[in-house]
Amino acid sequence: RVAHLAAESHVDRSIDDPEAFLNTNVLGTFSLLKASLDFWRASEMLDQARFLHVSTDEVYGSLNAADPAFSESSPYRPNSPYAASKAASDHLVRSFVATYNMPALITNCSNNYGPYQHPEKLIPLMIIHALEGKSLPIYGDGSNVRDWLHVSDHCDALMAVIERGRVGETYNIGGGNEQNNRDVVGAI
Repeated sequence: RVAHLAAESHVDRSIDDPEAFLNTNVLGTFSLLKASLDFWRASEMLDQARFLHVSTDEVYGSLNAADPAFSESSPYRPNSPYAASKAASDHLVRSFVATYNMPALITNCSNNYGPYQHPEKLIPLMIIHALEGKSLPIYGDGSNVRDWLHVSDHCDALMAVIERGRVGETYNIGGGNEQNNRDVVGAI
């Protein structure tokens, strides 16, 4: 079993340097797919193998306050180089399932939070700024709605998908905790 969680994942950095996101998220995914498929074929383990590609709900675009949550059938509408690179990697995984019978699954997860998160992410950045007495900057007007999921709950869901998911399927993972960025920052 292979779980692929590696990604460049910060929207603002993807705007400044989209090439790094293409290299990691698209070409990196391709490299892992090819290496896994080659190994499993050579070892005759393809029937027992699973490749779990961990993606993001950013591939679906943005939600407004009145919009329903994304579903697995939501159309892809990426709004940043980050989201576009993850959408491309999702499509690569799907193509390996269809073309090579790759035993792969995809998850699209909402925003994670929890210990050891990189300080560029919203929640740790706001906590650090608050502790240092700095202003708490919000991107745009703060009305973007995101679902928030604790990283340990995400890990539990990933294990469930890899153990019980059906090859070729996509599974959305969320926390049922939708809030706009303004409210998240206000709570901090």
